[in-house]
Amino acid sequence: MRFALPLIALALAAPAAAQQSSTPFVVQETGQGFAQLDDALMSIRGQDATILIAPGTYRQCAIQQAGRITFKAVQPGSVIFDGVACEGKAVLVLRGEGSVVDGIVFRNIRVPDGNGAGIRIELGDLTVRNSMFLDSQEGILGAQEAPRAIGIDRSTFAGLGQCDETPDCAHSIYLATTGVVTITRSRFERGRGGHYVKLRVPRVSITDNSFDDSRGTKTNYMIELPEGGTGLIAGNTFVQGPQKENWTGFIVIAAEARKYRSAGLRVEGNTASLAPGQTKSPAFVADISHEQLALGANTLGAGVRAFERR
Repeated sequence: MRFALPLIALALAAPAAAQQSSTPFVVQETGQGFAQLDDALMSIRGQDATILIAPGTYRQCAIQQAGRITFKAVQPGSVIFDGVACEGKAVLVLRGEGSVVDGIVFRNIRVPDGNGAGIRIELGDLTVRNSMFLDSQEGILGAQEAPRAIGIDRSTFAGLGQCDETPDCAHSIYLATTGVVTITRSRFERGRGGHYVKLRVPRVSITDNSFDDSRGTKTNYMIELPEGGTGLIAGNTFVQGPQKENWTGFIVIAAEARKYRSAGLRVEGNTASLAPGQTKSPAFVADISHEQLALGANTLGAGVRAFERR
């Protein structure tokens, strides 16, 4: 997954010093600059807008209440939000009609309820691209009853998740909507608990991603669809590490309920293997829906069983 490396390099090279400008948050449509991201949002007054963010490390957060807002780093990977969550939830709490997050790094987000995230999506559609979520309790979290579209592309999720700090686990991505979630060309690694991707949605498209659990600790599944779901899981690379809390499956379907139909879910063209030191024999796909999945050809390493019905 070479596309993730330039963004990682930029994030590591970005200065941890003060912000580069006294007004680093600029509303593109008006040219107005602000010292605080929340003030930039307030100035928009519910309209659609793009907020351009200058390079720097920011210890602040913001709440979007309306409109369609794009949060865009002027230089991808050089904008870092570090350690501050609004409402005890996330750096960005999103309640507008739609949001785009482009080129931003979120790190070190922890809150008392164990769900400190880079993004909490509460209303609206969401597109995330070229972004990083690092060393926090959660990367992206949200639940909506509405049929929303959520898309994540070319992003990195590392050092996320937990099952030790609170009774309920946190995950790298945990989303619920009656719409569709699409995850493409992204990297998941070094999980610290929970699942890498947990989705309560009727339809998914998870393609061309890398799941590297070789340095994970106390992690569970790579992908869980706990209430079932259809769509496509294809072209992904999975490596399961040895330090698992639950090693029994890579992809697990309908472990909690059969709310959504799973018949026809396509799982094809993926590669799965075990990291050195992992001596268990997990199922690549573990199905509890008892529906007819569309399992195609997948390349499985030694010790990985193709399918298990529970």
